[in-house]
Amino acid sequence: MVTAPHDINQLTDHLFRHESGKMVAVLTRVFGTENIGLAEDVVQETFLSAVQTWGLKGLPDNPSGWLMQVAKNKAIDALRRNKFSAQIDFNDPERKLLASEYTLAIQMEKLWEKEEIKDDQLRMMFACCQSGLITEYQISLMLKTLCGFSTAEIAKAFLTSEDTISKRIYRAKEFFRDKKIKPGFPDSSLLKNRTESVLKTIYLIFNEGYNSSHSDELIRKDLLAQAMYLCNLLCNNRQTQIPEVYAAMSLMCFHAARINSRINEEGEIILLAQQDRSKWNRSLVAEGNDFMNKAAFGNSLTTYHIEAAIAYEHCSAPTFEQTNWKQILDYYDMLVEIQPSAIAALNRLTVVYKFKGAAATLPELNNASFLAEWKKHYLYYSLLAEIYSATDKQKAIANFEKAISLTQSDAEKKLLRKKMGNL
Repeated sequence: MVTAPHDINQLTDHLFRHESGKMVAVLTRVFGTENIGLAEDVVQETFLSAVQTWGLKGLPDNPSGWLMQVAKNKAIDALRRNKFSAQIDFNDPERKLLASEYTLAIQMEKLWEKEEIKDDQLRMMFACCQSGLITEYQISLMLKTLCGFSTAEIAKAFLTSEDTISKRIYRAKEFFRDKKIKPGFPDSSLLKNRTESVLKTIYLIFNEGYNSSHSDELIRKDLLAQAMYLCNLLCNNRQTQIPEVYAAMSLMCFHAARINSRINEEGEIILLAQQDRSKWNRSLVAEGNDFMNKAAFGNSLTTYHIEAAIAYEHCSAPTFEQTNWKQILDYYDMLVEIQPSAIAALNRLTVVYKFKGAAATLPELNNASFLAEWKKHYLYYSLLAEIYSATDKQKAIANFEKAISLTQSDAEKKLLRKKMGNL
């Protein structure tokens, strides 16, 4: 039976998220990091072949394996086409076996082995985090090449324009071409800083899945799974087993444990106070605890440790009313102290409102050093609206309307309109 084209497109989109990063990582090792564009072209051609072939012949038994084999074959064709050109450096020791027809097929098989692919993904992630490359460029390149993000999704994550992201990615690729950066693990002296950039990117992927910028889908489990897969690669590699890696994995487990209770059948957001806690994944909570225990070594206390502790307090509370808001506020005070960011400070004030009420919250909202940045974010106006709901309905409505104008999510807009209607 031939699969409907609509289903084929959905499947290839899903597989692109999960497999494109693996394929780009291997192909970049094959062609060299100066040829990331060629690696991406081979991946695009592979998925185009999948759409065309599967639409006519139906799905293969192992779609992922089929994609890897086709990508491998296309890579061999590309190597043969460029054998006598200057584009690919066959003098590189890692590429010499790919220059001869006698060793080409055997070497390609070796490069596409499962464990080699995992290591290539890690090497490529760290290659993107070169000290000479601006952090924003590093993260944009990783999201685009290794995670299959569109420029629109990256722009949403960075709160900037698509044009800006396109320029960042272009300049990052230029840097790779000019410097001929090779994928590899950093020296131990550089490991911590590079890992911070890698974790930041992974957590951006996770956040995009947890609260998607797509207007028709709030939670994207494929992105959550991908982020946790990438973080697990770090957790399971001896060279990257440092406290913040385990803490970040713990944080993702605690958040992912609650996703089945966050939206109803109509796709509407369910607030924490109304969530059915029996739907929370207790195995993931336990897994988060295990990773948090693994993170408790050394002298490092990171934002991931503190945010995981906050998430644990929510997961461990039997009911919303029994939430330990005082402990959570203490953690937020620590978080803002070590990372004084606008979003961390705003999230802290939502806890102040829960714990101490409007009288304690409003003065801080109006006199904070982050006010200019807060006014760009819908959560600021949503919190103001909540505060004014009991005393000044006109102000509450105005703030709800402003919040609605600042979010792109249909689910968030619907929730805000519902709150406004309840006034």
